[in-house]
Amino acid sequence: MIIPEFIKQIKEEGDWTLFLDRDGTINKRLIGQYVVSYHQFEFLPGVIESLRLMSSLFNHSFVVTNQQGIGKELMTHEDLERVHHQMTQDLKDFGVYIDQIYYCPELAVYDSPNRKPNPGMALQAQQDFDGVFFKKSVMIGDTLSDMQFGKNLGMKTIWIDHQVKGETSPLAEDFDIRITSMSELAHYFQG
Repeated sequence: MIIPEFIKQIKEEGDWTLFLDRDGTINKRLIGQYVVSYHQFEFLPGVIESLRLMSSLFNHSFVVTNQQGIGKELMTHEDLERVHHQMTQDLKDFGVYIDQIYYCPELAVYDSPNRKPNPGMALQAQQDFDGVFFKKSVMIGDTLSDMQFGKNLGMKTIWIDHQVKGETSPLAEDFDIRITSMSELAHYFQG
């Protein structure tokens, strides 16, 4: 396994920022549906262990997630906040800390500046926290919009390829590393 130069830099420097998608990256994505309560939330295999390994290597960790289920009135902001509160509590129990969760509730048709691949959530994180530099940031996600979000801001991008039928896959220039799981990514950081 060849370890990319930016992974070596993250391990050596410790001043990088981690941006994570939620559905399909941290938890099982419900294709065509939304996680509207925590009983539907299921951590993907190996995610907690991988995030625990990586959390000590990053200066900041953020979740950036499109949540148009709110715009579709399938859930409320309060419903989503309950899911996020329990998720972060469960992660903390295993030594994983998320600095902030940013989400975009608007429908895709409105092209909100906060909806990935638009940069709004990352710009808000940069405004809210010192030391967030996009050239020293990594975006991990499982969709084309996640990869475009990262690339649009000059981040390094890691694509989790779940091979979801009917979805447009990123092109090779859209990502720096292609993996099939967070457990696979942990090997890069252990190497």
